[in-house]
Formats: sequence, structure tokens, C-alpha cells
Amino acid sequence: MDIPLMKNMIKAGVHFGHQTRYWNPKMKPFIFGIKNKVHIINLEKTLPLLQSAIIALQKIIQRNGKILFVGTKQSARPGIKYIALSCRQFYVNHRWLGGMLTNWKTVRQSIHKLQDLEKQSMDGTFEKLTKKEVLLRTRSLHKLENSLGGIKNMGGLPDAVFVIDTTHEHIAIQEANHLGIPVFAVVDTNSSPEGVNYIIPGNDDAIRSINLYLSILSDSLSKGYESKQESLILKKRLQES
Repeated sequence: MDIPLMKNMIKAGVHFGHQTRYWNPKMKPFIFGIKNKVHIINLEKTLPLLQSAIIALQKIIQRNGKILFVGTKQSARPGIKYIALSCRQFYVNHRWLGGMLTNWKTVRQSIHKLQDLEKQSMDGTFEKLTKKEVLLRTRSLHKLENSLGGIKNMGGLPDAVFVIDTTHEHIAIQEANHLGIPVFAVVDTNSSPEGVNYIIPGNDDAIRSINLYLSILSDSLSKGYESKQESLILKKRLQES
């Protein structure tokens, strides 16, 4: 067992669940006990489950798969964007639009609109418009960027979805389940682990806890990306020789 990592988890409050009156009985296998009417999560179960999730995500990256990171509540937004960018993956960190996965064709049309507006803002088109039209298009651009900016280069459905807070992101999980896309998630004691293929029991509210999960993942997955790039370079050299 990784003792230093366990200590970091304790410092970050990963083991603190919710008040007992808010618990979801389906999380019982991952609960160590109760302290001051708050459920304490068993980190001896969290740690190996986190490590298993990392290995599975690394394999997805190694085979050139796409991971969509989802965390739309305020405490998760910065970290979700950071981890996605750090390992060249994709993210949704503002409002989840219904049908973002299950109605991908329509979402793709909105992405094309976003890309077109980005092009217009750069190629001088905006300079030829009235102030009112520029304002309208700029607002539309910002709205689309908030919703779709993290997936505009995804090019299709992801191979996995990673979620912070399964209660908050239940629609994203439902859509992934409907399409058979594996779901990785941090699950707190008040949430349901149903529909999650890789459960990581832990505090999903505290910023320190969220940032710890994501920094661990970022370190591991960015190494996986670098390893994949090295393999591609080696393969190219072998083909050229």
C-alpha cells in the first residue's frame, strides 16, 4: 500500500463523507465508520480502486482512445479543465447539455457553429458587421465556448467518461450507460455507485480532495500520453528504416 499517498488523502479530507442522514445505502461497502455523525470512507478500499481506474485509463490513452472529463459544479471546474488539457483529452466543466452524448449529431452541428464563429472572429468578418451584430455573435461565441469548448476537437464519442460527483452529473452517466461507454467516477457517501464501472469512493465536495484526485490522475495519464507518443515515434522510425 502507498503510505505517502494515503497520508496525502487524509490531509486532503478524502475520507470525509456526508452526514449519516444523507447516506446512500449502496455505498455501505466503502464506509469505514462514523465520526461526529459523518460517514468516514475506507481509504484502504479507495486507494486500490483509484489505482485500478488509473491503469484502465492509461490503457485507453495507450490505444489512442478519448477520455471525457466531466465536472460542472464550481469546485470541480478548474481541475477538470486542467487535467483534460494536461493529458490532451476533453472536458465539460460548465452546464451539461442534455443529449451531449446520445444526440451527438446535433451537438456536432453546434460545434461546427462554434468553430465558424471562432474563424469569423479571427479572419476579419466581425470588423465588417454592425456593432449590434458583433455583440450578438460574440455572446453566441462565448456561450458555445463555455458549453462545447472542451469537446470541440473530440471528433466523435469518447471511449470513457470520468465524473466528479455522480449525483450532480447523473445525466452524463445515464447517457454514457445508454451508449455502453465506461464510466469512471468519484462517488461520495450520499451518491449512488450504480452505472459506474470504476468506482473511486471519496469526498467529492472539498476542493482539496478533488484537486488531489485530479493531480494524481494528471501525473499518471500525462505519462501515459508521453509513452504513447514515444511508441508512435519508435514505430515511425522502424517503418522508415
